[in-house]
Amino acid sequence: MTRQLTTALVALTVIGCADAVAPTPAPPALAVVALPDAGARGLTVMTRNLYLGADLFAVVEGDPRQLPLRVIQAWQHILMMNFPERAGSIADEIAATSPELIGLQEVPLYRIDPTGDAAFGGTNPATVVALDYLTTLQSALAARGQCYNAVASNSLTDVELPAIVSASPLRFIDIRYTDRDVILARCDVPTSDAQSGVYTAKVVFTVGPTSIPAPRGWTSTLATVGGVTFRFANTHLETDGSPAIQVAQANELLGVLAAESNPVVLVCDCNSAADGSQTATYGLLTGSGGFADAWSEAHPRDPGYTSSLPDGFFTDPLLRTRIDLVLARYGFNASPNAGIVGGVHADVVGETSAERTASGLWPSDHAGVVATLNMPKAIGK
Repeated sequence: MTRQLTTALVALTVIGCADAVAPTPAPPALAVVALPDAGARGLTVMTRNLYLGADLFAVVEGDPRQLPLRVIQAWQHILMMNFPERAGSIADEIAATSPELIGLQEVPLYRIDPTGDAAFGGTNPATVVALDYLTTLQSALAARGQCYNAVASNSLTDVELPAIVSASPLRFIDIRYTDRDVILARCDVPTSDAQSGVYTAKVVFTVGPTSIPAPRGWTSTLATVGGVTFRFANTHLETDGSPAIQVAQANELLGVLAAESNPVVLVCDCNSAADGSQTATYGLLTGSGGFADAWSEAHPRDPGYTSSLPDGFFTDPLLRTRIDLVLARYGFNASPNAGIVGGVHADVVGETSAERTASGLWPSDHAGVVATLNMPKAIGK
């Protein structure tokens, strides 16, 4: 590899989070007459991390001269993790529980530039869609007669990296990864005032002379179920490897939600174990944050582990922490000292061998959580 090429390999294309992803068209609308009445079973919500398909932390760490090799290895792993097949299993979970609202984390959009100019210092953005987890999941839902709209989303980490696809002759492609959080609403659920944001606190990776920010953020919407309007929020906080950043993000989110006068339901991959063994974030949310934990209300003696499932085939589950949460406050009489009105029903999904795909893949490297809350009779604190 020439010296000029080696230097160019670390001149990566980093696309700012303000570079908005063009909206993707929703699947054709389905007849909503087959859906349950809004609020018929209380309010049912789901949190689901879709798993991006590889460890991107490992990709950007290490010798920058080997970056194109690590990128192509990660891409091969992403393809092997076969999200179209996994999306079918997740759509089955949704069809079986019919949540009114779903908070999705790790909803990547992968695009390719076949010219591979990033390896030589080029800045041509990749535009050819290779994998869009959102439209893939929506299509799987539509195939099962389920109607869900994406009502709020954000654009987070957005980076384009060179991948070597041939050593002789030497050939590269560029692979662009764009991370998103997304809220899906069942088509019979009225929503409004969609909001989203990116946290100021974030991890920044350094690859050669290039800094790669990895922002995380939040999404929210007002929704009305059973005659009650509430704020539904969704977030994916930083990993426990950066606890100070994670706590700062949680504080930013609490600041955003502080002015909300409606009841609030927050779902998340919070990356903070509910037993307090990792970071202070869980205690912050359920303490001064004023949120009650649906799972601990429903199953006070069950750890309800949701992470981390293996990403390989036919491997026994290794669930050991509970970081995927459904939280509620205000109007649900939810606080550290008061239970959610009328009790709560909560289930972990996607964690049993029977729920693996036909080829043996787990639906995700997380289990999901589905909770049904009885709606409050009155709105307010």
